[in-house]
Amino acid sequence: MMSLNTSSFVKNSISGVSMTQSQSLRLLSAKRPTVVAMVNGNGKPEQRNMSVSMDSAVKDVNAPVAVEVDGNEVDDKKQTTAVGGGVEDVYGEDSATEDHFITPWSVSVASGYSLLRDPHHNKGLAFTEKERDAHYLRGLLPPVVVNHDLQVKKMMHNIRQYQVPLQRYQAMMDLQERNERLFYKLLIENVEELLPIVYTPTVGEACQKYGSIFKTPQGLFISLKDKGKILEILKNWPQKKIQVIVVTDGERILGLGDLGCQGMGIPVGKLSLYTALGGIRPSACLPVTIDVGTNNEEMLNDEFYIGLRQRRASGQEYAELMSEFMSAVKQNYGEKVLIQFEDFANHNAFDLLEKYSTTHLVFNDDIQGTASVVLAGLISALKLVGGSLADHKFLFLGAGEAGTGIAELIALEISKQTGAPLDETRKKVWLVDSKGLIVKSRLNSLQHFKKPWAHDHEPVSKFLDAVKSIRPTVLIGSSGAGQTFTKDVVEAMASFNEKPIILALSNPTSQSECTAEQAYTWSEGRAIFASGSPFAPVEYNGKVYVSGQSNNAYIFPGFGLGLIISGAIRVHDDMLLAASEALAEQVTQEHFDNGLIYPPFTNIRKISAHIAAKVAAKVYELGLASRLPQPENLVAYAESCMYSPKYRNYR
Repeated sequence: MMSLNTSSFVKNSISGVSMTQSQSLRLLSAKRPTVVAMVNGNGKPEQRNMSVSMDSAVKDVNAPVAVEVDGNEVDDKKQTTAVGGGVEDVYGEDSATEDHFITPWSVSVASGYSLLRDPHHNKGLAFTEKERDAHYLRGLLPPVVVNHDLQVKKMMHNIRQYQVPLQRYQAMMDLQERNERLFYKLLIENVEELLPIVYTPTVGEACQKYGSIFKTPQGLFISLKDKGKILEILKNWPQKKIQVIVVTDGERILGLGDLGCQGMGIPVGKLSLYTALGGIRPSACLPVTIDVGTNNEEMLNDEFYIGLRQRRASGQEYAELMSEFMSAVKQNYGEKVLIQFEDFANHNAFDLLEKYSTTHLVFNDDIQGTASVVLAGLISALKLVGGSLADHKFLFLGAGEAGTGIAELIALEISKQTGAPLDETRKKVWLVDSKGLIVKSRLNSLQHFKKPWAHDHEPVSKFLDAVKSIRPTVLIGSSGAGQTFTKDVVEAMASFNEKPIILALSNPTSQSECTAEQAYTWSEGRAIFASGSPFAPVEYNGKVYVSGQSNNAYIFPGFGLGLIISGAIRVHDDMLLAASEALAEQVTQEHFDNGLIYPPFTNIRKISAHIAAKVAAKVYELGLASRLPQPENLVAYAESCMYSPKYRNYR
């Protein structure tokens, strides 16, 4: 490789960009990157399928001119709002959520056939006539030029032709690998229809069959074989400015159990939502799977399984690998990178969160994200049933990560509202595990994370008997066991509550504790119901009931955005409470009139911006922010930082 000589007249057509001596000098005098190009055998710059690192490769001639003042980007024309919130960035790589002391519009753009194979810059049939000539695309595409909106319409038409959800999932993943901006525009504009495809419940089936449908790697796979080399592996990832990592070891994928290496579908799906719903740049997101083996015999015997064919490692071997990973992440990406633990088994999830919460910016969506979204639903539900949280009694079926995480956040919120000690507010919450009601007589045999929920009560082994004995006003399922909220259970809840609150949170749909139809029918239409996976509207006695979805996607994208825009260095429980309150504030009277305790997903980007603002405000209040000074209007600032899927204009 060589630098282009600017001392004499030069005219190069590298990636379709013409440069003269004066243009080159202006580029260098503006302290922008020097153009570097491959040379051919004759010592001349190669003219086709090359890359160029310069702003003029992607800058729209009509775009506002951006300059830097003291390391900050300033536009001389007013920025325009992008799709679903966010500011249009005409410089090729979105500067959303990016530190601005680096020139944000440096970008490498291929040309010709390579450009059509680059998902970050490919526009398909949306390339204009001028772009086709400038970037050697003439003849490589049919002559028609279509706009972005028509592409979305066509893709939705095609996806709707598939009757099998997994086929729709595969179509969406293929699109993501082919045209990134079209994928996100499609998802943003059709979020309610496509969310169940790119995430739960369809992603669960995708993980089960990941080996069979695997085509292109979408993240980093780190296995026991890589011990001592994890930092080197992180450096293999092409994107260097990572802000969010979602990592799993695949041991507890949704309610499906140990899927080993094939759990990669979860980090990929979560990060798609971080971008589509929370506006985090795709290039700032990194999915990771830690492969320590699997205890799933079906996977081990599957000829298409893509992971290590060995029993799952544990103990010191597991801890050392995770320790190396966490250290390597901090060394490579810095202290402000958010690491989200996803679908780890209970025994590791709590330990990892406790161990690294004081040294890293870590967040467990199964424990903390689920808790925050459920608390938001409960705060909303109070508008329908009356009273405060302290006036209600809560019974959980399931005492794992989700159950205990939700329980703790409820107790924290009651303590905050009433001023009562946490030990007292925990007594409002009861949990049932596989051995029955958690009571003090079982204390010595309980796992450490269950012990705070062991209250004075006689032992109760059957769930129905626990419901009748505790007489809760709120019933929450986080067991991962389908059809456990039986007719007798729901009828019992309805017998001593005028409006029983029933949350069947387990995913995917097949693992839900009950369906929406069962909850409304068995409660004679009186239940306030929400579930983890979506259910169709239910008609009962001539009235249509639309159930809410207690989906973590309401919380984690906005929560992550709030941490990033404030430069948070640690996560605090008060930030989760702030996220819950922000989400509950987005439920309007119209939603309550329809029996909803969550707002529709159609406005999720604006909801995420409000959540991000409340979380960021709390970060600043707690003194945990590194991005100073605090913006005056955090909602507007959050919206301005959100990634836009709008196509860039190349010249």
